[in-house]
Amino acid sequence: MKTLLLSLLALLAGALAPAQTVIKMGTLAPDGSEWHLALQRMGERWRQISGGRVKLVIYPGGSLGDEPDLVRKMRIGQIQSVALSGGGMVEIDRGVMALQIPMLLDSYEELDYVRDRLAPKLDAAIEAKGFVVLNWADAGWVHFFSRKPIQNIGDLRQMKLFCWAGDSSEIDLWRSSGFRPEPLAATDILNGLQTGLIDVVPNPPLFALLNQSFGLAHYMADVKWAPLVGATMVTKAAWDKLPASDRPAMLEAGRAAGVEMRASIRKMGDEAVAAMQKRKLQVVHLSDAAVAEMRRETENAWPKMRGSIAPADLFDQARRLRDEFRASRRPK
Repeated sequence: MKTLLLSLLALLAGALAPAQTVIKMGTLAPDGSEWHLALQRMGERWRQISGGRVKLVIYPGGSLGDEPDLVRKMRIGQIQSVALSGGGMVEIDRGVMALQIPMLLDSYEELDYVRDRLAPKLDAAIEAKGFVVLNWADAGWVHFFSRKPIQNIGDLRQMKLFCWAGDSSEIDLWRSSGFRPEPLAATDILNGLQTGLIDVVPNPPLFALLNQSFGLAHYMADVKWAPLVGATMVTKAAWDKLPASDRPAMLEAGRAAGVEMRASIRKMGDEAVAAMQKRKLQVVHLSDAAVAEMRRETENAWPKMRGSIAPADLFDQARRLRDEFRASRRPK
């Protein structure tokens, strides 16, 4: 009788317990990194908000594959969420590239001004593709990390340059501009540097430190090429299945995680350079003339990027917003 009673109580407890929805998230963010920890904290907030009905399971460090792999797995339902860099987001919508046009933006203040005003349009375009943006973040300024010093744009042209595999528009643009792109998965960067398949990697300092690629490409050109932005998103199908009463607070938790990641990653990006300099990294300061030449050639390539790398309307709006911000800061 006692056994039967315990069994009935166990069945009753199971019946009364809230059904749990598991959201599986993939990301290249290294295990234990600030990006990963912020996502974990977001997951804990989701658990609290939902009373345990929603559980976020994160697979960090590229354990589920490169970013294009993560997008494919999300589309077929193997995972329901991703935290992507801008490189992977083009697999969903190219609009994000308007925030990453080389040498368009010079500061985080400019990036925030432009992104905050483009975000509603980007969010809507991404939702139309079947995904809900939980937050926008960034991973720092892309610099060129190379096996030999880069003193000018001519040096860069002589080197085999990593670029994201699968993005034919970017690969074609590099080639048409006289560079030597080598398309690879991000998870193959270290092997590519070790074998000589690539000589240079456009990378934010924090990523170069976390994945230890600076140990092989230990020269960093001190030129801000472009910001690497990122976003956390979930499939609309999975999001719509969550309790409607919980979604506003969960979205707010997602937004808060984005702000948290942005602040901590920017601070750590600056600290990463100093940390790497203590361990082999050499920062190469280009002359003013070399930077001016790189900027001139890059801006001359903007017409090729407009409409191919980034949608023409968003490219134009990003440029207009940047000019608007700069005009507002000029002395009266």
